[in-house]
Amino acid sequence: MDTDTLSPEERHIIQKLMAWASLVDSQAKFRAKKDEALQAGWNHSGPVRESRALSLVIRSLEKSSWSD
Repeated sequence: MDTDTLSPEERHIIQKLMAWASLVDSQAKFRAKKDEALQAGWNHSGPVRESRALSLVIRSLEKSSWSD
């Protein structure tokens, strides 16, 4: 997946979510962490809007972590 179109804030969120994907034991907990990360933003700078590119990366991460 090409992440060149992601903003620095979005890349930071992806880094957080990659770590959380390995630490939480359910997709529901992962999604809660995603919501928290989007709300807090980068270094607590405020909410980050989930762009289409960010959404695609997150879905890919979810699929690789919790594929049935």
